[in-house]
Amino acid sequence: MAALRAAKQAMRREIKKRVAALDDQEKLRQSRVISQKLFKHPKYARCERIAVFLSMHDEVRTEEIIQDLFKHGKTCFMPKYLTQGTSNHMDMVKLTSMEDMMSLPLTSWNIRQPAAADNTREEALETGGLDLILMPGLGFDRNGNRLGRGKGFYDSYLERCMKHPKGKPYTIALAFREQLCQDIPVGDNDVLIDEVLCDVLD
Repeated sequence: MAALRAAKQAMRREIKKRVAALDDQEKLRQSRVISQKLFKHPKYARCERIAVFLSMHDEVRTEEIIQDLFKHGKTCFMPKYLTQGTSNHMDMVKLTSMEDMMSLPLTSWNIRQPAAADNTREEALETGGLDLILMPGLGFDRNGNRLGRGKGFYDSYLERCMKHPKGKPYTIALAFREQLCQDIPVGDNDVLIDEVLCDVLD
């Protein structure tokens, strides 16, 4: 277990270094290519209830994707992270518009999310489940292994999805090419993702 943790930490450092070397223009360029790939994806076209992360500075930009979700009348859900002591919990709550998104407070991670006391929003698993989750992460390999930030938010949420009548949604990771790795070290609690979209020829 300690060896796995050390291997993951070393890989996180290496990937963070590679992504930090990208300038904003290149991040935006890759993000646009990935967004266009997603818009042409048959799964995206068919899915109605979609969860998407609000991007941090070292992640694929998702603003264009969120705009497209609303433009096509899809139901958009976003992460709401709750950390209490050593326990981490994430819900996927409904976002109603771009204006709604821009009105959300900024967290210490400098991303927008509903305030902890905001319990008025629909949570995806309490209603119709999800068709698709667009996944963030630090690193990915071609076998569907994902390296997160070490908090376990998405792995835990996907476990909860599996218990929902709708079952586990399709998962697509959005990644800069610098986040692709040959092999990601994984443990028993790491959930495989279905597909990785990035700015490279498949």
